[in-house]
Amino acid sequence: MGRRYFGTDGVRGRVGEHPMTVDFALHLASAAARVLAPEGGTVLIGKDTRLSGYMFESALEAGFVAAGVDVMLIGPLPTPGIAYMTRRFKCDLGVVISASHNLYDDNGIKFFDGSGAKLSDALEERIEAELSQGPLTRTSRDIGRASRADRSRTYYQEFCASTLPPGVDLSGLKIVIDCANGAAYKVGPRILADLGAEIVPIGCSPNGRNINDGCGSLHPEKLREKVLETRAALGVAFDGDADRAMFVSASGRHVDGDGVLLAAARYLRSVGQLRGGRVIGTTMANLGLERVLDSEGLSLARVPVGDRYVLEEMLRSGANLGGEQSGHIIFLDDATTGDGLLTALKIACLISSRGPLDELVRGLKVYPQTIVNVQVKSKPPLESLPVVSAAIEKATKSLGAAGRVVVRYSGTEPKARVMVEAERAEDVTQWAETLASAIRTAIGA
Repeated sequence: MGRRYFGTDGVRGRVGEHPMTVDFALHLASAAARVLAPEGGTVLIGKDTRLSGYMFESALEAGFVAAGVDVMLIGPLPTPGIAYMTRRFKCDLGVVISASHNLYDDNGIKFFDGSGAKLSDALEERIEAELSQGPLTRTSRDIGRASRADRSRTYYQEFCASTLPPGVDLSGLKIVIDCANGAAYKVGPRILADLGAEIVPIGCSPNGRNINDGCGSLHPEKLREKVLETRAALGVAFDGDADRAMFVSASGRHVDGDGVLLAAARYLRSVGQLRGGRVIGTTMANLGLERVLDSEGLSLARVPVGDRYVLEEMLRSGANLGGEQSGHIIFLDDATTGDGLLTALKIACLISSRGPLDELVRGLKVYPQTIVNVQVKSKPPLESLPVVSAAIEKATKSLGAAGRVVVRYSGTEPKARVMVEAERAEDVTQWAETLASAIRTAIGA
């Protein structure tokens, strides 16, 4: 049984259009309560800074309380902070209201289990199956209670700091921090400043509508400009819910999740803490990362896109470092989910103790890569589309060992994503357009 509403990272869509309506959020809370807390329990609900977060927060609160679940409202906090606080408060589940890197017109709802991990596909399917039952309202004696936990947010800040070596001092380190006008706008600058860093903030003035708008991890141009202008040692940009981080070095070099994985793998190996000599990445990881790791006696294992799949493979294989090119990095010894703020602290600490970011990622040759998004009207299996499967086969054969092709559907939008990577930029351009054209012909919207 497939999932109709859940994508790679919860339920997401345009606010006011199904499924991102107050009515659906109420139904979803009730369904989740029946699956994850059938005998009652506690749920922690957090959000980013979108204006629509208030109404979805209220709808979810009503659905859970009516189903007999106690609700703790913690307000704006990074998604990984919700995961951590869910564990700390020993809640039965956690909920985040966010559409991550999307603009404010969109919103989403995603869940964590009591351990702070994202739900399995099977659990999401069970929740969807319960949606047909309608909201549950227990008697007055059995309904839940709601309370606010805003003042507890500092626990997450303390946790992040606790993952660093004792006595870390970032004094003298100038860091430009872009919080995308999102969930990290308070805790991000505060924790780095508390460790002694000189902070230059941008994207830290949310108004409910400016989240990810020309700022954050998808728009590093302003960050790079500010790093060079202020002669900062580092620039870091989060997305709207701060579960990913992108970096700019002092020289202006853009460093994504692949670079972070390389720097972290080298450090962990040097202190004897990289389990199995293995890093877990996704199909989107650049070929350059795979080759430099291989040259240093390390290996890269690839899984489907989505940090939930990275985590699953890490737990299965025993690896303790994994992540995505997009900036979701999981340090499994510290957390069970990608955490932009935690990643920023780790990189800042490495720069402080081991030198510039450019040096930490030396030897990483980034192969030309492009991603083309194609709007589609449906999502049939790609292998069932002759024109598409033929184009993929032809591109793969032509590139051989000198490149890669990955074609997949977005888990949150009606789009097909075409990724082509090769040693020659002209091959990337040619095959990306060929594959995109084939998809448009077969199922383009």
